[in-house]
Amino acid sequence: MSGSSSKRVLLAKPRGYCAGVDRAVEAVEQALEQHGAPVYVRKQIVHNVHVVETLTERGAVFVDETDEVPQGALVVFSAHGVSPEVRQQAKERELRTIDATCPLVTKVHQEAKRFAREDYDILLVGHHGHEEVEGTAGEAPEHIQLVETAADVAGVTVRDPEKVVWLSQTTLSVDETMQTVRALRERFPSLQNPPSDDICYATQNRQVAVKAMAPQCDLVLVVGSKNSSNSVRLVEVALQAGAGASYLIDYARQIDEAWLDGVGTVGVTSGASVPELLVRGVVEHLAERGWESVEEVTTAEETLTFSLPRELRPARSPAAR
Repeated sequence: MSGSSSKRVLLAKPRGYCAGVDRAVEAVEQALEQHGAPVYVRKQIVHNVHVVETLTERGAVFVDETDEVPQGALVVFSAHGVSPEVRQQAKERELRTIDATCPLVTKVHQEAKRFAREDYDILLVGHHGHEEVEGTAGEAPEHIQLVETAADVAGVTVRDPEKVVWLSQTTLSVDETMQTVRALRERFPSLQNPPSDDICYATQNRQVAVKAMAPQCDLVLVVGSKNSSNSVRLVEVALQAGAGASYLIDYARQIDEAWLDGVGTVGVTSGASVPELLVRGVVEHLAERGWESVEEVTTAEETLTFSLPRELRPARSPAAR
């Protein structure tokens, strides 16, 4: 641990917006631009207080369920994805839909459908009640069982131990997920892995960056909202990796001055649904209190981008087809 005499900030990179969040937020912005307000959004487009408030000011209307959307209106499905049942409800209400589901979540949905067709028991590692889990489980409810932690493994029953596969929510802690998978494999040695990694690249990259800087930090501040699974995980990862303390905040003003007592090195990162301006606010807040030295800790460069949902892309001219 560093002494309080040398005050510095370690800034994790990568941090903040991932490609799926960027696409989802832009989808709502483009929908407002192209169709005008109001644009309805089922659930929070991404799990971030500031983003939701900002889009609300621009004319987005966030609802919990499709039956709250007026017949025939425009609704955006959030980055976390929806079940076939939700799509059917939207169809029955003649809603115009824009699907902002993250392509990496869509990939897990496709895996669930494929393994259900092949009559596997699917063990979905994830958090009960999370929108992403509800959407994935809804693809094959008769085949999917939710497993939250390694402690739940003892209660899992399957029809054929030779036909079992695990899938996962994309925003989990890599280490905790693998702990659960190891426990599952002890019970079901023939357990199959997903065809490709389900935990999203951005979730993993942000955890790796935090692990790299946490051992040098007296305090790690994670910018993110309480309902953001990947942000909450970053606090846990920081503490497990050796940070003296770690807290989750939405805004710089939520920093408790007592947290800074006797602190030399402060680590700063942000969840995958957090705009960079909120991180800048935290860094400026710390600079005003003497933490002026800022050093970026880079563990990966992210270049992935996703195109907008097809409903928002400009129509191609006949000549281009």
